[in-house]
Amino acid sequence: MRRLGVDHLDLYYLHRRNPSVPVEDTVGAMGELVAEGKVRHIGLSEVSADTLRRACAAAPVAALQSEYSLWTRGLEREILPAARELGVALVAYAPLGRGLLAGKLTSVDALADDDIRHDQPRFRGANLGANLRLVQRVRALATAVGCTPAQLTLAWLLAQRGVIPLPGMRRRTHLDENAGAVAITLSTEHLQLITRSIPEAAGERAPDLSRLEQ
Repeated sequence: MRRLGVDHLDLYYLHRRNPSVPVEDTVGAMGELVAEGKVRHIGLSEVSADTLRRACAAAPVAALQSEYSLWTRGLEREILPAARELGVALVAYAPLGRGLLAGKLTSVDALADDDIRHDQPRFRGANLGANLRLVQRVRALATAVGCTPAQLTLAWLLAQRGVIPLPGMRRRTHLDENAGAVAITLSTEHLQLITRSIPEAAGERAPDLSRLEQ
């Protein structure tokens, strides 16, 4: 905080839970920082519904950051309902499918050699081909709505109750495009069509899921 020049942090995340430490102990210690005025709110990342419930019983949790997008919807089964029940906002990272759902990337050949997406299962071999076909569906839906694929994807997330998309961006043009999603209102029919049209992506969302609670 001294380096940042602030006297408190608005949101303090536990980004990866240590499975050998009870979550009650970790969140309890974070709650002490809230009591001391150093932190305003507590956040967790990539935890199961059970862990989230246990954490909330130990101290108020404001946010859960987990991967969520049109084609990464596994948390809709248990985690998202639990977050809504507990009043925890879901901060959706990788909402644009690590850039692929934005519709501009057509080959990994355009990526830098050190780009981590080279090791992502969804960007390799037959998975990439299948996922690019899904992107074509997103592009067609976006054209029908009158927006870009990135805006459609973010607008769909914004329409989900209690969800805050957290897109990454490296260019001002991406910032402007993403911000335009807030002006898009999707009808109930559009939301249902989009949800039905885009299934889970081909391939796992990360090379090693063993360190993430599902």
